[in-house]
Amino acid sequence: MRAHSPETNSVANTSAMQDDLAILQRETFDYFIHEANPANGLILDKTEADWPASIAATGLALACYPVGVERGFMTRSAAAERTLATLRFFWNSPQGPEPDATGYRGFYYHFLDMQTGRRTWQCELSTIDSTFLLAGALAAGQYFDADTAPEAEIRTLAEALYHRADWRWAQDGGETVAHGWTPEHGFLKYRWQGYDEALLLYVLGLGSPNHPLPETSYPAWTATFRWENCYGYEYLYAGSLFIHQLSHVWIDFRVIQDAFMRSKRSDYFENSRRATFVQQRYAVDNPRGFEGYGEHCWGITASEGPGPSTLKLNGIERQFEGYVARGVPYGPDDGTLAPWSVAASLPFAPEIVRPAISFCIHQAKLKAANAYGFKAAFNPTHPGTSGNAFGWWVSPWHFGLNEGPVVLMIENECSGLLWRLMRSCRYIRSGLQRAGFEGGWLRELEPGPTPTA
Repeated sequence: MRAHSPETNSVANTSAMQDDLAILQRETFDYFIHEANPANGLILDKTEADWPASIAATGLALACYPVGVERGFMTRSAAAERTLATLRFFWNSPQGPEPDATGYRGFYYHFLDMQTGRRTWQCELSTIDSTFLLAGALAAGQYFDADTAPEAEIRTLAEALYHRADWRWAQDGGETVAHGWTPEHGFLKYRWQGYDEALLLYVLGLGSPNHPLPETSYPAWTATFRWENCYGYEYLYAGSLFIHQLSHVWIDFRVIQDAFMRSKRSDYFENSRRATFVQQRYAVDNPRGFEGYGEHCWGITASEGPGPSTLKLNGIERQFEGYVARGVPYGPDDGTLAPWSVAASLPFAPEIVRPAISFCIHQAKLKAANAYGFKAAFNPTHPGTSGNAFGWWVSPWHFGLNEGPVVLMIENECSGLLWRLMRSCRYIRSGLQRAGFEGGWLRELEPGPTPTA
């Protein structure tokens, strides 16, 4: 039999990888079709029995529906119908200080009952999860641009929901934005300080035409950043990989720079690329000696885990955690990896992410017999439950917050769909400009409106 040339093998490998990504994207997208209440558009937070909806997952769903249309996963009319049901629900749902409302001051509670849409678990009114919900609404408003009554209503409701959020109230008299608020105890003591997923939050808050954050709020946030050198990479530090991804799901940060990144001669996209390489280098170094870690097996982020528990394995006492914000290089690290976080890094470093995705699918078999692509997390060091098919711990659940970035970052790498939609949103442009971003695609577009302070 004639051997294939290296060029032929390369083409075949590229084609196989594209097929893997297409299947992974389609299977992951199905979460937003099946784990939903079509009557109100709410999306289940987690596939455990009797679990509530998550407003962040619902916002991600709103951004994923355009991908579904473009990829042929659902019709445009079905996507518009689901989107409209979602936006109508949030616009008409109870807004007030009552403990069983859906939201207050234009923000929404982190978890809502799947059927009634009311607050559950006495959770907080979440500024960051509301940010993802509102970003999803704005993405929908950009995509559904047809001259029809349903799509016109989508655009109207998306803007109305965004305009209602009172970002200045969410500062609670401080310079930065509070994490949240509860009717029982008022504002939480924590604020969005230090580099984190709040990059998108500050952009939306600064871009608001009705209740904008003051421009001073952004440098107050960036003043808390930590620039570090890890494994030879100079970058803006954040330990959990998701921090380097979630704002980038929505906004194309390539080349555009704020004052902080101009001072470092970098940008936030390049920063996420470096953070992705730090993840791989840490896994290869494997300072704590966990099973499985390596060149193609990495992805340490906030996730659930097999603990809390302590086990003695091969003569070493190992402490395993439950849900914690795992990170590198300082930890916590208990051997738990999240394959979705690898896929969500695809646009930043495809040369190392594609082989890692292939490893997760074909060697680790982390997608086998799963309804929605990858499960949330796995731990090759932990033996898992007796008789499980892997021989080590694998999460039994899927989370909506994990599923959305997989769908959207695969799409951003392939077509840039969501990035293009958000680049055309005048509120995103205005928020970036008020934060001091310049260059790149911002230079090519007309300035957005300046919000009234």
